[in-house]
Amino acid sequence: MSAITSNDVLRPAAKGLKRRLMAAAMSAIPFVFRLMRRFYPIAGFGSTYIVTRYDDVREVFGEDAAFTIPYKANLDVLTGGEPFILGMTRTPDYFRQLVALRQVMLADDLPELGRSAEAHAEMIVSAGNGRVEVVDQLVRRVTFDVLADYFGVPEPGIGKLDVWATRLFEFQFASSPSDHALRQEVEEIAPAFRDHIDREIARRKSDAASLERPDVIGRCLKLQAEGEPGYSDVEIRTAMLCMIVGGPPQPPMVVPQAMEQLLRRPEALAAAAEAARANEDDRLWKILREALRFDPLAPGLTRIAAKPWTIAEGTRRARTIPKDATVIAAFASAMMDERRIPDPGRFDPDRLNHEYIHFGHGMHECFGRYINRATLHRMVKPLLRQPRLRRASGPEGHLSKNGPFSERLVVEFG
Repeated sequence: MSAITSNDVLRPAAKGLKRRLMAAAMSAIPFVFRLMRRFYPIAGFGSTYIVTRYDDVREVFGEDAAFTIPYKANLDVLTGGEPFILGMTRTPDYFRQLVALRQVMLADDLPELGRSAEAHAEMIVSAGNGRVEVVDQLVRRVTFDVLADYFGVPEPGIGKLDVWATRLFEFQFASSPSDHALRQEVEEIAPAFRDHIDREIARRKSDAASLERPDVIGRCLKLQAEGEPGYSDVEIRTAMLCMIVGGPPQPPMVVPQAMEQLLRRPEALAAAAEAARANEDDRLWKILREALRFDPLAPGLTRIAAKPWTIAEGTRRARTIPKDATVIAAFASAMMDERRIPDPGRFDPDRLNHEYIHFGHGMHECFGRYINRATLHRMVKPLLRQPRLRRASGPEGHLSKNGPFSERLVVEFG
């Protein structure tokens, strides 16, 4: 079976001692960050620096002229060399693309996306007969069904959208240059993904009725027909490809992590269940967001120093980062920094918005943050409404990971 026709969303996980060592290393990260924040807040390891305090992480994210994003090289492999905002610096082309996206992905769409996510989840939970696997059966299915329909990108004739998107996501955000096997898979999938979207654009343009569909591709093609710049076929294809690669693979990573954190805290789980049953969606979102603070998407995000820059200048911890150094802005550590986050070890859904950095900060703050805000909690709301929600017995009742990806978590109810 080729990479294109694979049914395996995740590549085979490490086994045996290697898997246990990787799990131990990941579980030790919060403790290591706590030590670093206190004793070595801007730590250098060769040409790599790790920034761990809240103020300094926000400085790195906010100073986009000093710390640029490292994504362009891999992004070019995915897009065939076509530019996208994720790989751009602060240029007029960046803002033109940003405006083009904002014209077709509207704030008015968010309530319906939330309702759709909840309705899809309700069907899955109802059919579960008292037992649901959270990662793949629930969250991944809801995410790809809802968002692929929203963007207007159907399943390919051969292959699966969730497999293609997740493999390209791993390459873009979580790969090593030495991972030649992944690179080989990506070089098969990426051209097939581009061809798939090209065919869908051509099909939509040949069918007057489908042009009226109010999905994102439909809106792009309508603006193209009106002569609006920024919506050539290639620009539409590139935007749809990057939105599907950058967006839908993330909820199956983070929502199960939030569920795992709630299952560890009976009082927080009870509060989430109460909010779900009372349809208090804002309250439920705040509980989920707080749960994610204890296990966010990743430990940190990478930036490259475009010029020498002194972080935390004027303080005792100030450190000058040399040009071309790699900087890891550890937002997971920042959200636990007791200098800015009151009593960070306490589960408190009523924290202030600025205490969370789940979606980054500054110019490259996650474009999909509003979609996530509208949908993530709605995906688990039907599950949280169930009586006696609990872990399944045995290992499958505890979240397992495959590298950075959530792999399996089974819960039971009733």
